[in-house]
Amino acid sequence: MPRRDNPYRHADHHSREARAQGYPARSVFKLEEIDRRARLLRPGQRVLDLGAAPGSWSLFAAQRIGPSGRLFAVDLQPLAQTLGPGCTFIQGDALSLQNDQLALYAPYDVVLSDMAPSTTGNRESDAARSEELFLRAVDVAVHLGHPGSSFVGKLFMGGGFEEVRARLRQAYQEVRLMRPDATRKQSVEIFLIGIGKRTATAGP
Repeated sequence: MPRRDNPYRHADHHSREARAQGYPARSVFKLEEIDRRARLLRPGQRVLDLGAAPGSWSLFAAQRIGPSGRLFAVDLQPLAQTLGPGCTFIQGDALSLQNDQLALYAPYDVVLSDMAPSTTGNRESDAARSEELFLRAVDVAVHLGHPGSSFVGKLFMGGGFEEVRARLRQAYQEVRLMRPDATRKQSVEIFLIGIGKRTATAGP
């Protein structure tokens, strides 16, 4: 039986445009749309990028916050992108609250997470693992973001969606759901945005 072609292997116009603009991945256009619609990133902010590799989100955020801003990026994988002054990258666990290096520029104005689990092909299992990653990223954002800060996280749609959204609503005054135009048609990913971190938040 012939193997199905993997649509993610082929560069589409978003991938080609990202490279033309100097970004390592097409994901930059997802954050660009989220930022345009939610107005999250501004000059002078402090931003934490969890799971930053290959670097498109970090590069975009660094450009938006400018030379007066500070960006801290972390990933288990090395970063393929040079970020410039005002930006720091470490190779390590982005989800460890015991990782004191994460707090380098804390408290943060914006916490970003484009993390996704290695997929198995089992949609239910992949969604469950994505939900776990998302909730751990929320814990980091709640721990290191200042009151009024924002959070952006990627999530695979699954049976635990309402529980995940409820947790985000506990922590943030406003929660938005977005599926950017640059998301591939066959993808189950969505993005949840928390705006206005509450002064006191309930636990998970």
